[in-house]
Amino acid sequence: MASSSSGESSTPSYRPQEHHLVRSLNLLDVVMVGIAAMIGGSIFVLTGPAIGLAGSAVIIAFVINATITLFTAMAYAELGSAMPEAGGGYLWVREGLPRPNAFISGWMAWFAHIVAGSLYAVSFASFLNGLLMQLNFFKDVGSEGTLLILGIIPLDKVVAIASVAAFTYVNFKGTSETGKTGDIVTVIQLGLIFALIGAGLWTMHTNPGWTLNFSDFMPMGIAGVVAAMGLTFIAFEGYEVIVQTGEEVKNPKRNIPRAIFISLSAVVVLYCLIAFVSIGAIFPEGGIPSWEFIGNQGELGISAAAELIIPYGAFIVLGGGLISTLAALNATTFSSARVAFAMGRHYNLPHKFSAIHPKNKTPYIAILLSGLIMAVMASGLPLDQIAIAAGVIFLLLFTQVNLAAINIRRIYGDKLDYGFKTPFFPVIPIIGIFLKIGLAIYLLLTEPLSWVITIVWVAIGFAVYRVYIFRKELEHYAPTVTSEGALERRDFRILILYTPENPDRLIKFAIRVAKENNGEVDVLRVITVPEQTPLSAGIAFADSAKRAYKPLEEALDKESITNHYLARISHDSTEAILATIEEQHIDLLLADFETLRSNKKLQTLATCDALCIKRADDDLQLEAISRTASSSNYIQARNPIYGQQPPLQANLGFGNENNNKKKRLVVLFDHGEHSDIVLRTTKWVEHSGLFIVTILSINKGHEEHTEEKKHPNHRNHSHQAHHLGMDGVEYNEIFLSKETESSIESLTMLIQSTINAAQPDLLIVGASIAKYSFLNDHHLLHLLENLECPTIVAKSYSIPVIGRMKLLLNRVTRR
Repeated sequence: MASSSSGESSTPSYRPQEHHLVRSLNLLDVVMVGIAAMIGGSIFVLTGPAIGLAGSAVIIAFVINATITLFTAMAYAELGSAMPEAGGGYLWVREGLPRPNAFISGWMAWFAHIVAGSLYAVSFASFLNGLLMQLNFFKDVGSEGTLLILGIIPLDKVVAIASVAAFTYVNFKGTSETGKTGDIVTVIQLGLIFALIGAGLWTMHTNPGWTLNFSDFMPMGIAGVVAAMGLTFIAFEGYEVIVQTGEEVKNPKRNIPRAIFISLSAVVVLYCLIAFVSIGAIFPEGGIPSWEFIGNQGELGISAAAELIIPYGAFIVLGGGLISTLAALNATTFSSARVAFAMGRHYNLPHKFSAIHPKNKTPYIAILLSGLIMAVMASGLPLDQIAIAAGVIFLLLFTQVNLAAINIRRIYGDKLDYGFKTPFFPVIPIIGIFLKIGLAIYLLLTEPLSWVITIVWVAIGFAVYRVYIFRKELEHYAPTVTSEGALERRDFRILILYTPENPDRLIKFAIRVAKENNGEVDVLRVITVPEQTPLSAGIAFADSAKRAYKPLEEALDKESITNHYLARISHDSTEAILATIEEQHIDLLLADFETLRSNKKLQTLATCDALCIKRADDDLQLEAISRTASSSNYIQARNPIYGQQPPLQANLGFGNENNNKKKRLVVLFDHGEHSDIVLRTTKWVEHSGLFIVTILSINKGHEEHTEEKKHPNHRNHSHQAHHLGMDGVEYNEIFLSKETESSIESLTMLIQSTINAAQPDLLIVGASIAKYSFLNDHHLLHLLENLECPTIVAKSYSIPVIGRMKLLLNRVTRR
C-alpha cells in the first residue's frame, strides 16, 4: 500500500537491507586489529625522529596526542556502539551530514586506507631489504641501495606486491581467518616490543645513573614538543580501522567501545615505554646525550639504541618492524575493503562492490579491487608524496565524524541503543573538531603538498559524484514517477511538499515569495511504499500523480508563476525530499509546521532555508485583490532581492487612506542564527501592501538599561528595514534578564504576553530564540498552539558549529 508522506521514517536509514556480513570476531580480535593499526611500523620508525625533536619530553608529546585523539575516539566509540555496520565514519557522515558529505568522506577514507596499506607494504619490503643486506643474502645492489633479483628486478617491489597479495588472499578467505592471522602477527609483534622494553628496564635497573639521561628533559623547548606531536599524531588514530569491524564483531554495543579504549591505552603506554627505555637505558660514547644520539640516527634511532641495550638489538627492531608492518597491512586491507563495501551497498560506488562471497561470506569484490589498487600504488607510485596526504584526509574525516555525532544525537535522540555515550556532550566533539582542524592547519604550514594532493583527490571525487554517483543514488532510492511543468528555470527556487489531504494549503505563501524573488515554485509529491515493495511499481502511480497536480498548476499559472511538479516513489520520504533539494538546487523549502517539527532529520540535513507554516488554512490574504498593474509588472518594478517598493497606489490599489484596513504582521526578532531569513520573510510579506509591520526585538540586557540601549538599536533596525525596502515599521524592544533567559518558563510567558499585546494577524518567528527551539521545545510549541493567528517559523540553513561561530562573531563585531 502506498502513501504520500513527508514525515520522519520510523527507523534510521543506515540499517542494511541486503548483503549482510557474518559476526565472527571477538573482543580480542578487534583489540588486536586496533593495536596493529596504531603501532604499524611507526613505533620503530617515528619514535627516533620524535625523540630528536623533543628529547625526553617526547613522552609528554605522546600523552598529549593521546589526549587530543581521545576527543574523537569517544565519538567513534559512541557511534560504533549504536550503529555497528561496515563503513564506520562514512556511514555516520551519511546519517548525520547532508549530501555530498557522505560520498566525499567515503571517497577520502577509501583512498587513505589504501595509501596506508601501500605504505605498510613498502615499509615491510624496506625492513626486509635492510635485514637481508645485513645478512648478505644478496650481492646485487641497485643504485638506491635496493637488492636486485637476477640483477634487474628490485626485490623491495616484488616483496611489497607479494605481501599485498598475501593479505588480500587472507581477507578474501574469511573474516575469521583474517582475525586469527591478525592475532598471531600482533602477538609476535608485541612479544618483540616487550623484549626490548624488558631489556631496557633491566639495563636501567643495573645502572643507577640512568636518571641523568633525563636531566635535560625538554632540550628543544615547547616548540620541540609541538613538532614531535605533529610528526606522530596520526599513529594514534587507529579507531577508524576498529569501527570497520562493526558488522563482523560479536556484541558490538559492548565490544567496539571497549576495543577502542583498550587499544588506545595500550598503544600510548607502549610508545611511552619504548621512548623511555631508549633514552634511559643507553650511555653513548663521547658524553653525547642519549636523546641526541637517537635523534641523529633519524628513522634508525630506535634500532641504534636497541643495539646498545640488548644483543642483536638491531635485528630485534628490524624483526619488530617487519612484523608490525605486516599486522598493519592486514588491518588496513580489511578496513579499506569495508569502506568500499559500504559505499557499494549505498550506491556511492558500483553496487557490485557490496557483493558477498557465497562461501567465505566476505565482500570479495571490494577486497580484490582494494588489494589491486594497493599493489599498484606499492609498485610504482611516489608513495612518499602521496602518503603525507593521508594524514590530512583522516583529519578531515574525523572532523566530519564529530559534526555527524552532534547531528545524529539531534536526529535520533534515544531511538539508538548506545553502548557508550560521550560525556559533556556536545562540548567533547566540538573540542575534537577544533583540534583536528588545528592539526590540519599545522600540516598545511609544514607539508603544503599534502593539502594539494588532498584537494585534487576531493575535486576528482566531487566531479565523479556530480556526473555519475548522485544520479545512481536517485535512481535507486527515489526514482521519478512523473515530471511536469515549464521548460524554463528561475534562479530562485521554492519547494512545496505536496499533501493529498490539502494540496493547496501552502500555495499562497509560495506565490508571495516567488513574486518577490522572481522565482519558481516546485511541487514535490513523495509516494512512500513499504520496504518489500519494489520501487519499479511506481509507474502505476504516474497517471494519478499527473491528475493531482492540475489544480495547483492552474493556480500558479493564473499568477504567472513558473512552476514544476515532481512525483517520486521511495521507501524513505525524507531521503527523497533531501535528494530533491540537492538535485533541483532548491533555495527555500516551504512545508507545513507539523511536517518539519516531527522530522528532525529533515530539520538537520536540509541544505536550504525553510519556512514552515502553522495554521496555513487560515483565510488570511497575502495578495491585494485589486491591482492597476499586472503581477509581472509589479515584480519587475523593483530589484527582486533588495530593491525599494514602488508606490502601492500605482501597483496594488492601496493608499495611505486604507492603512486602517491593513492586517498586523508581528515579527519576533532575536538577532540569532535565523535573523536573516526572518527579515527577508518579513520583507516578502510586507511588500504585498496588506500589512502593518511590528518588530518585537529581543535583546539581552536589563530593564534599567532600556533607555540607553533603545536609540542605537532603533537606528540599527531602521537601517536593516530600509535596506530591505521596508519603511514605517514599528519597533518594540524586549530586554531579557539573565534569569528570564535561563528559564524557559519565564521566557515563554514573557514572549506570549508580548505577542498577545501586539494582537497579530500573522506572526513570523525564527526557528529558535535564545537557546530554545520553536520546533522542539514543548513550552514554545505550546505557545504556538495557543495562538489563533497563522505563524511562519523561519529556519536558515547553516553548517553545524560553523553557523554558531558565525553568529558569535557577528555579535562580537556588533559590540
